[in-house]
Amino acid sequence: MSVRQSKAQKQAAHLRATIPGIEGDPNHHLTGSFLPQTPLGASTPERAASPAVSTAFNALRDQRSVFVRWAIDPAISFKLLLIPVVLYLNWELLSYFGVETGYPNPFSKIFLLSGYVPTSTPEDPRYQKTWWDLAFVGYYVVFFSFVRETLSLKISRPAAKYFGLRREAKIDRFSEQAYALFYFMFFGAWGYRVMSQLPTYWYNTQEFWNTYPNWDMKPELKRYYLMQFAYWWQQLIVLVLGLEKPRKDYGELVAHHFVTLWLVGWSYLVNLTYIGNAVYMSMDIPDTFLAFSKLLNYIQWNTAKVYAFGVFFVIWSYFRHYLNLWILWSVWFEQPVGIPEFAKKWDWSEGVYMPGWMKMQIFLPLLILQFLNLFWYYLMTKILIRGLISKEVDDSRSDDEDDGNDNDNEKED
Repeated sequence: MSVRQSKAQKQAAHLRATIPGIEGDPNHHLTGSFLPQTPLGASTPERAASPAVSTAFNALRDQRSVFVRWAIDPAISFKLLLIPVVLYLNWELLSYFGVETGYPNPFSKIFLLSGYVPTSTPEDPRYQKTWWDLAFVGYYVVFFSFVRETLSLKISRPAAKYFGLRREAKIDRFSEQAYALFYFMFFGAWGYRVMSQLPTYWYNTQEFWNTYPNWDMKPELKRYYLMQFAYWWQQLIVLVLGLEKPRKDYGELVAHHFVTLWLVGWSYLVNLTYIGNAVYMSMDIPDTFLAFSKLLNYIQWNTAKVYAFGVFFVIWSYFRHYLNLWILWSVWFEQPVGIPEFAKKWDWSEGVYMPGWMKMQIFLPLLILQFLNLFWYYLMTKILIRGLISKEVDDSRSDDEDDGNDNDNEKED
């Protein structure tokens, strides 16, 4: 280790030690990624593998039942994904060779949309909710597990090593953020495309209510909504079953995932997919820039990281606070007068679910989500201030979140 690296490493360790509470927690999903870090080239063989933690965790993960391991083993998840596809193709082959089954192909509904509305036109096809949507969501929970682990093995982990990351804990975190960047970038753009096809385009919130109930969905809206639902179920499964190394803000993340699933599932059930699309997009776009900022921090592109975090801070402020507060205002003031009179009741047969008490059912989970976002906003503001006034934050970085002595490693990750 060079004298310069040793000095930078000590400076980073000293600065981390002066950062209190959550702000100095290397395992917090938000603040940990932006702690000051030592140089990538620094040699720290006494802590390089964190064997007491990493080996034990990996051994425990490998002992999981096959009924759970599909979430972290891409070979198993790929085989599961193939089963309905092969059954679907076999059924189609039977039909092709003239074998009359008397039934439409049942396996298509597992991975393709179901619920086509017969009265819709080929020029404007529409889909409604069906019980097969549960199978569709389940299939894409496995799909996202496969994508996540394959991306990690084939792209993210090699990229992390290419940029000089060596410790398993940091490589794992880098892979998580690479997947987050891929997912939120794709779904943020897709959400924008979906919204551009709806009367709610650019947060025209009155149309959340004037056009209610939105039970007959455009196919792209339904596919987008159910795949988002599948993604968050997959995230919750990995978190709750302990299939990845836990963080100290575990409770915050579980709460966030439960509130998100509550919003997604409930809004889909009661035909509020227009407002759901708006909330989705307000979350996904800033998360794209957050993941990008974290990746730049991990690979120590210091100047780029500062600018990226500044851009992210502005985007987060607009989408997660200004637009979400606008949505909350709409729920409180526009929903009571905007909902058509015939829909102000709970009637399964008509697909309307807007009695008076539903206003609070919509408002409260959005408010809880806003409180979580405000808490994270407070932490991000402190990170931004620290980055602007502390030269060490820009000059000194480490390639791991578990920098410290060996005892620290046993407590973290």
